[in-house]
Amino acid sequence: MDGLLIDSEPCWQEAGIETMGQFEVSLTLEQYHFTTGLRTREWIAYWFDYFRIDNRFAREAEETIIRKAIEKIGEKAQPMPGYDYILSFFRDRKFKTGLATSSPVALIEVVVDKLGIRKYLDGYRSAENLPLGKPHPQVYMDCLQDLGSSPMEAVCFEDSFNGMISAKAARMKCIVVPASEFYAQTKWGAADLKLPSLLRFGPGELKKVAG
Repeated sequence: MDGLLIDSEPCWQEAGIETMGQFEVSLTLEQYHFTTGLRTREWIAYWFDYFRIDNRFAREAEETIIRKAIEKIGEKAQPMPGYDYILSFFRDRKFKTGLATSSPVALIEVVVDKLGIRKYLDGYRSAENLPLGKPHPQVYMDCLQDLGSSPMEAVCFEDSFNGMISAKAARMKCIVVPASEFYAQTKWGAADLKLPSLLRFGPGELKKVAG
């Protein structure tokens, strides 16, 4: 969802950097993107440990980031190119469509309504309250179960490295659409297909990943 259907990553980035600034910590963009795709709880745990911040403040920091991000995304995040095209593409071909994200349910509701995509979704799952989030595959496995679908018959779209690992661990085909500044990185090699935009996916690409 974040970074694939809606350009919310800058909002998450702002929320994360602002919150860490309260602890007199400055994250570089490279550091921030290293942990993209993690749940906020794990994001906080990683950077609190890295910067040796007292864990007594972790829960409050997590809640602050989520609140700030939801506000910012609701106010100013823009749709990603092709978000409606890709959902229509699969709906027209009678695919079931699910949404699996590390983001909290409250944000899913904001984004789904903001983009007007509820009609396309047969289900959605959040890793918010799971024991483990991405790159663990549980959120994808749960979503597949809701759809009554086999992972061997599923195609997943991801924009983050942790998401790609999660999808492959769930045994799905995975198409990555990385941010342009990270597109050339070799770490996407585990994906079944890499595209610069959702708009570049068509019948030929579907045939390629379906085998």
